[in-house]
Amino acid sequence: MRKIMNKSIIAATVIALAASGCADMSATQRGTATGAGVGAGIGALLGGTTGGGGGERAAKGAVIGGAAGALIGNIWSNRMEKQKQAMEQATRGTGVQVTQTQDNRLKLEIPADVSFDTGRSDIKANFRPVLERFAQTLNENPAASVTIIGHTDSVGDDSVNQPLSVDRAANTRNYLAQRGVASNRIAIEGRGEREPIASNDDASGRARNRRVEIYVAERG
Repeated sequence: MRKIMNKSIIAATVIALAASGCADMSATQRGTATGAGVGAGIGALLGGTTGGGGGERAAKGAVIGGAAGALIGNIWSNRMEKQKQAMEQATRGTGVQVTQTQDNRLKLEIPADVSFDTGRSDIKANFRPVLERFAQTLNENPAASVTIIGHTDSVGDDSVNQPLSVDRAANTRNYLAQRGVASNRIAIEGRGEREPIASNDDASGRARNRRVEIYVAERG
């Protein structure tokens, strides 16, 4: 019984350490994975030492603890909720989608008619008020970190679209930094045309794919 419990704890700890060290994981993913592993270890310990213990209870405890621990890496605080409400108000009627993700991140999806013209990476005039308000909410919540992901439509090849998507994310970051948000809080990525959310066969679909996604996480 004790050996089974110990194996559950050791396995959970190894998962947490390995996951937190993966180079290709974002900070948010590492936080979630580490939380899951630590939670599994705690769950195994509690399951194995309460109510008669046993390997079966340890295993169940690991599963329950892992599920709960996955949410510990990224939390949804009152500040995050206020930030979400503020951005919902600031973007009402613009087409910007503001949501809470399953792993407790705030997501802003900025469509092309707000963010960027075809083949361009400069910030459009109607994107600026959204970023102005967003910068204010970030300055009010210094615990939050940001990931900005740029996307393109399929016009042109990857040698053009990949750097264009990075430039879009970088210009968004730079605009926020000019408004007082520390640049070391902001990670950027470019996905080129690789993650479409609509068909690239027509203009409306291409416009949807030509977008920026912004994620905000607050670590526990």
